[in-house]
Amino acid sequence: QLQVVESGGNLMPPGGSLTLSCVASGLMFINYNMVWYRQAPGKGRELVAYINYSGNKTQYDDLVKGRFTISRDNTKNMVYLQMNSLKPEDTAVYYCWGNDKWGQGTQVTVSS
Repeated sequence: QLQVVESGGNLMPPGGSLTLSCVASGLMFINYNMVWYRQAPGKGRELVAYINYSGNKTQYDDLVKGRFTISRDNTKNMVYLQMNSLKPEDTAVYYCWGNDKWGQGTQVTVSS
C-alpha cells in the first residue's frame, strides 16, 4: 500500500518561495495520481494542485494558479509543490494525497 510523508514546511515572508516534498513508499507509485491539499486554521481541507500518474497533466486551484507548480519524479517516488509569491492566505497545513492515503501534513506559515 502507498504511504506518503511530506516535508519542507517553514515560516516564510510574503513574496517568498518554498518547495514542499512528498515521498511515497510502496509499490507502483507510477500508477497513482497525486494531489496536494491544504487546510488553513478554522477552514476545511481544499485541493491545491493535482498531477496525473505520468506527470503530463496538472490542475490547480484558481487561488494558486500561476504561483504554484506541482511536479513529480517517478524514479524517486517523489512529488513536489513549488510555491512562489507566497501570500499570508497561503498559511496552512499542506497534505500530500495518493491512492486514498494521506500524509501527516507540513506547516507553511507566511507572515512578516
